[in-house]
Amino acid sequence: MKDIKELSVATIRSLCIDMINKANSGHPGMALGSAPILYTLFTKHLVANPEVPEWSNRDRFVLSAGHASSLLYAMLHLCGYNISLDDLKRFRQLDSLTPGHPEYHWTPGVDATSGPLGQGIAQAVGMALAEESIAANYTDGKKIMNHYTYVLCGDGCLQEGLSQEAISFAGHQKLNKLILFYDANQVTLDGGLDLSFSENVKARFVASEWNVLEVKDGNDLVAIDEAIKEAKKSKDKPTMILVHTVIGFGSAKQGTSKVHGSPLGLEDGKHAKVEVYGFDHEDFFVPEEVRKHFQETFVSRGKKAYSDYQKSFEEYRAEHEQEAKRFETLEHLDVSSYIPEELPDFVEGSATSTRVASGKALNAYMLACPMLVGGSADVAGSVMTKLDGGVNFTPEHREGHNVNWGIREFAMGCMQNGMLLHGGIRSYVGCFAVFSDYMKPAIRMAALSHLPAIYLFSHDSIAVGEDGPTHQPIEQLAMLRSIPNMRVIRPADERETYAAWKVALKSTKTPTALILSRQNLPLLPNSSDEGVSKGAYVVSYEKKKADLVLIATGSEVALAIEAQEKLLLRHIDVRVVSMPSWEIFQEQDIEYRRSVLLLPSERRVSVEMLSTFGWGKWAKYHMGIDGFGTSAPAKDAINKFKFNSDTLVELCANIFK
Repeated sequence: MKDIKELSVATIRSLCIDMINKANSGHPGMALGSAPILYTLFTKHLVANPEVPEWSNRDRFVLSAGHASSLLYAMLHLCGYNISLDDLKRFRQLDSLTPGHPEYHWTPGVDATSGPLGQGIAQAVGMALAEESIAANYTDGKKIMNHYTYVLCGDGCLQEGLSQEAISFAGHQKLNKLILFYDANQVTLDGGLDLSFSENVKARFVASEWNVLEVKDGNDLVAIDEAIKEAKKSKDKPTMILVHTVIGFGSAKQGTSKVHGSPLGLEDGKHAKVEVYGFDHEDFFVPEEVRKHFQETFVSRGKKAYSDYQKSFEEYRAEHEQEAKRFETLEHLDVSSYIPEELPDFVEGSATSTRVASGKALNAYMLACPMLVGGSADVAGSVMTKLDGGVNFTPEHREGHNVNWGIREFAMGCMQNGMLLHGGIRSYVGCFAVFSDYMKPAIRMAALSHLPAIYLFSHDSIAVGEDGPTHQPIEQLAMLRSIPNMRVIRPADERETYAAWKVALKSTKTPTALILSRQNLPLLPNSSDEGVSKGAYVVSYEKKKADLVLIATGSEVALAIEAQEKLLLRHIDVRVVSMPSWEIFQEQDIEYRRSVLLLPSERRVSVEMLSTFGWGKWAKYHMGIDGFGTSAPAKDAINKFKFNSDTLVELCANIFK
């Protein structure tokens, strides 16, 4: 008779085979190879409560290799989460709790949406950072925040360049409570790993200031357990546990790429279950002793830890009432109660760039909003992401709110996602607008995961100037605006910038990109906080009856108002609309939208010093730039493209003929 450990692993593997066979879709390879890793982690170490999946002080687990989702679902079912056998039988089916790749806030027990390889590693790094930051920013913070973050990856995750960005950052920051399992099965979808990869992974992690442990047999439960114990002892480094596994273990095709992403089928599945695992049962069978084993290990440990934490937190509340209240408020990322409703007074007739205005707003809101942490990809002085007098987040100063992400745009975006997935902390990241391309997959993941990430993208047009077309964004706003559940705000002046920050901070389920200028912009007499909150508003009305409507964003709003005055001399009366956010405006009721846009599309002109792609939704005619920029001082670059009020006047005059 098998002992309970072997029987449990056999059960897990059999459930994975059954799920994938029933769906006739999925990835059995890593699921079967890594089953002993997750079995050991969940039964021996991971602390979480299946009855309260959102418990703030639980250990986090991220399946970076999200295609092995069947393994995670099998574990969650056995561990008592609200995932039934029927849910397992509906693997990869419409609206099931067991989708093809794990989805945050959809399946109980899933701590992160994953699947795009490498992102899970970076998200886990962000979680580990958040754990340290929260603990350091509360009195006796270790009493309310003290857990581990675990992540499982494969060869594919480590081939993605993103992974090294995140690994490097984690080592530099000495995130010692981060433990990464590397399923080293030496096989990828196209064949053996040696076709594309010959790197010394252990040396790579050592060079990145990680501890490295090795388990030579992925089926050796004792060795896996000992490695985790050793990893948890680390005081100053994250740990990578390299586990040598066999892809598709038990299959007649084990060890080959044929088992990576195709169901085993009934015959091979039965061979694996009966001949290799010694598990001769009907499909989706779970022995009662296995259920009891998980109840006595994972479930019992988690419930006790949760109960102990609740008692401890009440004691903490008695000693630190205000901090306990703040902790509970921030747990779900809602900081709206901390945001002042009134904007500061601005100097009429003044001019400032919106990147500088954003820096002022950030520092102002930081004084009111606790646990606001962030930074930029080595351009803090240009994007104005640094908190005045703030402390840098370092191994010696975990209380620091300024994070030096380094030149790692993609990882920066993914690590911010991890911080928000963790909860209890609000964040922002920044870089030049053109380099939003580098982090687009992370932005998409934030939107998909309903995370209120904040992106500060400065140098927002050809007014970047001398750095030329490589640094001058053209199509980036169209890209950002195309992402579902994403808000893009391009403010026109200092007042709109503060208002944009308010919108971003009040969001709890939608990411926000603030698009900021390098050049100074005049404070507009009628710019409006309320107008920004509605996405678009009339910033300068027509004198009598509007002949045309000019719709502008950012620096071009002032240009449109200048053109309005010149057009009036030609007896053409126009309305100027500031439209900082398409997405927020689209959310308004139709009556409001009609009252702002007033005229039919044939009488509207969009004005934006970027690609005109997508503007057809709001106007028939466009003044924009649909080619790349040029290297020259900003004024000369703008003149080359004739982006001035005279050009806009002529365009409008021709439309009105």
